[in-house]
Parts: sequence; structure tokens; C-alpha cells
Amino acid sequence: MTLLRGKVAIITGASSGIGRAIALRFAAEGAIVVVADVRESPMEGGEPTLDLIRRGNGQGFFWPTDVSRWADVDRLVGEAVRLHDRLDVMVNNAATFSGTTLLETTEEQWNRVMGVNLTGMFFGCKRAVQQMLKQEPCGEARGRIVNISSQHGMIAAPHDCAYGVSKAGAAYITRQVAVDYAKDLVICNAVAPGKIVTGNSVADSDPARLEYAQRRTPWPRLGRPQDVAAAALFLASEAATYITGTNLMVDGGWMAG
Repeated sequence: MTLLRGKVAIITGASSGIGRAIALRFAAEGAIVVVADVRESPMEGGEPTLDLIRRGNGQGFFWPTDVSRWADVDRLVGEAVRLHDRLDVMVNNAATFSGTTLLETTEEQWNRVMGVNLTGMFFGCKRAVQQMLKQEPCGEARGRIVNISSQHGMIAAPHDCAYGVSKAGAAYITRQVAVDYAKDLVICNAVAPGKIVTGNSVADSDPARLEYAQRRTPWPRLGRPQDVAAAALFLASEAATYITGTNLMVDGGWMAG
């Protein structure tokens, strides 16, 4: 498994859920993985992501990062480059939610969701592009950015106004970065998950929400973090050619129905 052999990849929000699955898959494919998160222990329980990577003879390190702070993201990329000379893949995955409607959402909740989901993605894209423009191309690209958006950036997010708005922004910034830096050989794409059962959210323990998601999903099961990780791997690898600015649905057919 060598699709990312020797590539240096940062994954934000990599201690838990989808980010954890992406980090583990990238490491299994030979990447040097930087696990970036505000906490090292997984929200769903179990061993830290880096411990699992190293047990599988993978390479990487953990770097504490609050993506809503430019100084943190700047240090994150700087440390990766200091240790490994370049940044090949940046996965902007870190996200949070409020679980509130427009009228229920406080200013503090709005600012927190936007700070992590949208400003954090802006910081991640900006700092990654700054670095990628300084380095020589490897294959066809100087570097690749994979943003994690959501189907709820394209349709309304039930009872979560701030989250839906932030994910709509994720799809937009993906297109903007892709167009602005294509001539510089920087590739930027997004993965838009449908209902993914991670085991670390309130929705995953709510039978009514799970039943609704299953009814809306044509595929006979709900999504797993590994499904998103496989899509992110494709977009991060040289298997994905002549693809930039796309928002790849991983939703079991939800948006097709």
C-alpha cells in the first residue's frame, strides 16, 4: 500500500472520527502523518491515533493545534516543514457544530462554529498554499489540499444553521483556491460526506436521527469514517489527475435521491 509513500501529510482534527480514519489510512499508504488536534485522546475512546500509526510501523507525530488560531496553524505547518522539508498534502478536516436553529444560535456559538469550520479552513488553505508555492513540484503537483465539506453545505442542515453555512463556505473556498492556484500546480478538492457514523456525536446515539438518515440514504447502510478516508486518499494521491475544484460526494446516494 504505497499511494502516498514518503508524502508529508497534515490532517487537522485527526484524533477522532473522520480525521482519525484519514490519518490511519494515509499512514497505511506510506505517508508521514502529522496528527493535528486540540486533544490527543479520541472522543470515541480507544488509543491515540499516533499510537495506532506507530504500531502499524507508520511514521508521524502529534502537534496540538487550534485551527481557529492563525498562530497555531502557522506553527503546525512550520514544524512539519522543519522536520520533513515540505508539505505534500493538507487535509482540513477539523470541525464542530452547535446543533441549534437560527433563532436558538447565540453569537458565541456562531463564532465558535465559524472559527473552527470556516476560518480554520481558510487558515489551513492559506498556510498550505504559502508553503507549497515555495517547493518544487512532485509529479504534476506542488501540493494537494483536501477540504472536508458536507452534503449539508448544499442542502439545509436540520437544526444546525451555523454548521450548514460553514460547510457551504467550505465548498466555495475549495473552488476559489483551485482556480486561483491551478497555474501554480496546487490542487484543491473537497470531500462531502453524507451521514457518517463516527460514534463521537450526539446524533449517532439518537435513534430518531439515525432512522431518518437511513430512510434518506439509498445505500443499505450508513457511512463509515473509512468511506471518507478512501475518498480523501484518492484526492490526495497521484491517482487523481486533472481533478481540481471538485466537491466529491460520499453519501450513499443521499443527494441523488
